[in-house]
Amino acid sequence: MLWKKILWKSVLKWKRLYRWMPGLESLCHYRKEYFSHDVRAGLSVAAVALPVAIAYAELMGISAIIGLYACILPMIAYALFGTSRQLIVGPDAATCAVIAAAVTPLALGNEDVRWQLAIVMTLMTGFWCILASHFRLGAFADFISRPILKGFINGVAITIVADQIAKVFGLSGLPPELIERLVALAHKLLASHWPTVGMSAMTLLVLLSVRFLRPGWPAPLLAMIISTYVSWQFELNQYGIQIVGHMKDGLPIVPMPEFEFSSIRDLVVPSINLAVISFVSFMMTARSFASKNGYQVDADLELRALGIANIASSLSQGFAVSAASSRTAVNDALGGKTQMVSVISAIAILLVLFFMTEFLSYIPLSSLGIVLIFSTWSLLGLKNIWAYRKRNRQAFILSIFTLIAVLLVGVIDGIGFAVLLGLLQFLRIIFRPSDQLLGVNEQGMIRSINQGNDIEPVDGVMMYRFNSPLTYFNVGYFKKRILQHVNSTLKRPEWLVVDATVSFTYDDVSVFAALDELITELKRKRITLILAGRRTELKNWIKQNKLKRSDEDLIIVPDLYFAIRLIQSKKQVEEKSLAE
Repeated sequence: MLWKKILWKSVLKWKRLYRWMPGLESLCHYRKEYFSHDVRAGLSVAAVALPVAIAYAELMGISAIIGLYACILPMIAYALFGTSRQLIVGPDAATCAVIAAAVTPLALGNEDVRWQLAIVMTLMTGFWCILASHFRLGAFADFISRPILKGFINGVAITIVADQIAKVFGLSGLPPELIERLVALAHKLLASHWPTVGMSAMTLLVLLSVRFLRPGWPAPLLAMIISTYVSWQFELNQYGIQIVGHMKDGLPIVPMPEFEFSSIRDLVVPSINLAVISFVSFMMTARSFASKNGYQVDADLELRALGIANIASSLSQGFAVSAASSRTAVNDALGGKTQMVSVISAIAILLVLFFMTEFLSYIPLSSLGIVLIFSTWSLLGLKNIWAYRKRNRQAFILSIFTLIAVLLVGVIDGIGFAVLLGLLQFLRIIFRPSDQLLGVNEQGMIRSINQGNDIEPVDGVMMYRFNSPLTYFNVGYFKKRILQHVNSTLKRPEWLVVDATVSFTYDDVSVFAALDELITELKRKRITLILAGRRTELKNWIKQNKLKRSDEDLIIVPDLYFAIRLIQSKKQVEEKSLAE
């Protein structure tokens, strides 16, 4: 019996461990037939991740090698703690743009300080994600609407492209602000460094040729290998073409912090913004690939996994990571089966970090700029934003506002303004929601009464639906709309039936006080109020709020159909008594 108890305890321990580390269960029960698929997908993901990670590090103004630091441990961490079998984490355009916007003004031109601040901001982002996961705020993924996210990503893409044009043309001394930069760029194009332009053109030609002739090949990696080989072979830096320069090999070592610790206070709000943006795009990618492959992902566990991946990145001296949609798509397209893909990809990048950094130091900055523009171009989706114009004008305005805000006031302030506008738009809908009068069709089904349809109101009955939960700030509007409908009818109804299922969702003292006033006003007009739906809850709430009403004033029924049958039954009783 003792050995059974020990065995059972060990099973319980493993189950608890699997709940904490969902990916570990998949790796512990790994199927051999998956290995060939995962190896192929893992090496391909590494091939795509290498040039992009280096380019994103350069985008932030820190050493290119740090882009590799941000790939290795986060991939392994997500493989253990994530619930998606296809998702690949890594540096992302949006997260890098947010970090760059936050830390650059604080670093005052010091690259080491910029790196240190990026590490601190990444650590804080991971902390916010884990804290939110502890309070089960995975539903926060829906906080930023898709129109806001589309506007934000398009704004970031345009900003990145504008920032990289200077490297592509070999220009320097351009203003940091987007509008001023574009104006200055127009005046300085003729002063471009033409050898740099030639290297940019060669890189772009390789990218387009590979994409057109061999779509399945990693075009950015091949372009980087060719441009770096040419730079190394012909020592192009002596012709004024800027290269990445010396890169430290091996494990990362960050210098001691030199920044004011008061700067950490300035990173609190940006790190929260970064956590929200990262998780929203993270969950959109995770859910889309999980749906495609027929399984579910747990939002709270994914939020924790994202936090752990970011903390792992900060501990390895990297910067913030999120879902890498392009690398995830490569993994899915090549048949990656499990989280082992992330482990294999991380090992491949680690080998490059140990043995190939000297070669990587010859990468031309102009080629990195072209690769970054090429990778970012896929983020541009202005057609999708324009499509909102016909489908949903409010979504179109929100998306355009976000895009313009990011371009004019920057990434951090732009997303703040967009989220504020989204909240105001949401509050406006809650404050002043839509409503409908209801009737029945020929089959006796209850439907909304609209112009041009054949839905007719029930004789002597007004059925009303208020499309929002009732609370203290909209119950006045609810009461006002009901009385407007009652007063505008040619023949005043005897019964007012309200769809309570939609409106009465919780006990609010202000709501029931206004309900008491409404019943009194309807009673003066000789109208009986019927609340249809939530019968048990409503009776309890009415009792708690001490509404003393008779059945002549207020009736509570299970649903709208029951209300119609009750009214018809009462009418039949009245007609029978009159006939007698």
